[in-house]
Amino acid sequence: MKNATRATVSTFGTIIGVAGLEHGVGEILQGNVAPSGIVIESWPDIEAYEILAGEPAMTIIPNLLLSGILTVIVSIILMIWAVIHIEKKNGGKIMILLSFILLLVGGGFGPPIMGFIVGWAGTRINSPMDWVAGRNSFGKLWPIMLVAGVIGYFSLWPGLVILSGFFPADSLPVLQLTLFSFSTLILAILTAFAYDSINGNPPMGEE
Repeated sequence: MKNATRATVSTFGTIIGVAGLEHGVGEILQGNVAPSGIVIESWPDIEAYEILAGEPAMTIIPNLLLSGILTVIVSIILMIWAVIHIEKKNGGKIMILLSFILLLVGGGFGPPIMGFIVGWAGTRINSPMDWVAGRNSFGKLWPIMLVAGVIGYFSLWPGLVILSGFFPADSLPVLQLTLFSFSTLILAILTAFAYDSINGNPPMGEE
């Protein structure tokens, strides 16, 4: 893909959609019941998910089945938007809006936060990063940071869920992997800006 920023937004937008779907499925499986409060667990009483505290989320929907269905729908829309429509006018802003809706209907906390960050990046597609000194070297790191960011997320899920079946939960680096995941996400975005600045990728519609 010619545009590193667009590639990064689409990649992480897909990951956010998958993460939201995973929350939604957990809520659907809890059935036609009312949540105990605004803050819920997407996967309560599931031993494999204890390492992730049952996947906390929030919902303003008074029914977990409906909450899960809406979470799945919003996640799919967000994923499609990030892959196909992010280059459109206000594409990044709409992704931020979808991430906020995902937060409200049960998509967890991590995925919407990632969505806010990635949506902001979507508003900056093709923007140069002249304010970064030495961006030539910085931009060359983009492929590495993109791969590291993807690995970072999947090391949290399903990585930790799988590893918790073999190792004690308190021996797994949950905090470290969380910090790694978000740090590499941000670095992937910043290096994508630099990469596009170096390579002079054309604005959308002029490719």
